[in-house]
Amino acid sequence: MFDHDLFAYLESYLTEERKQRFLEVLQHRTNFLTVAIEDVYQMHNTSAIIRSCDVFGVQQVHVVEDRFAKQLDKNIAMGAEKWVDVHKYRNTRDCVTRLKEEGYQIIATTPHDNSTLLNDFFPESKSAIFFGTEKAGLSDEVMQQADVFLKIPMVGFSESLNVSVSAAIIIQDLAQKVRRSGLDWQLSEDEILEKRMDWTKKSINHVKGIIKRYRSE
Repeated sequence: MFDHDLFAYLESYLTEERKQRFLEVLQHRTNFLTVAIEDVYQMHNTSAIIRSCDVFGVQQVHVVEDRFAKQLDKNIAMGAEKWVDVHKYRNTRDCVTRLKEEGYQIIATTPHDNSTLLNDFFPESKSAIFFGTEKAGLSDEVMQQADVFLKIPMVGFSESLNVSVSAAIIIQDLAQKVRRSGLDWQLSEDEILEKRMDWTKKSINHVKGIIKRYRSE
């Protein structure tokens, strides 16, 4: 159960500007779209994708670390992992299973010829967009489970983009389409309240001690 009294107490440690900023950002946050990153072995790319999710309002990211488990590159993420919920998995199957159970269609990003062009695609239902390794792309597991195959239209000599660049383009495009639609894409009131509590805790130094002192009074 949400502790409204504790929340009010912790919020007293924040400036009015900080509290207002949280409210403004959360008005644009969504769980209608989510992003999954599968075995990207260059951590700066994973970190950059998480930063794009923060910038374009996607609240949750799912990271499969089957072969290349490493820490996020803090310099690239620039604190984005503080504001975005990152869920980690040891294998792709667990990630796909969880997302399907939560009602997401699986979107596989791939340059294959039978893929739908980004310009022509609109996410009419909750969508999890998967991005794969820099060289091999997505695993057979994702490709077999995918509901939609998606690619970025390109007209130059190069036939591929860096995975973090591709992710930024796709996330921005789909997030913009969803926000301009009549879909129920925003966070619920309960989700907003939970994120306000989470972000408030992350904004206060020595918050565990402060909470302990509050509960002992």
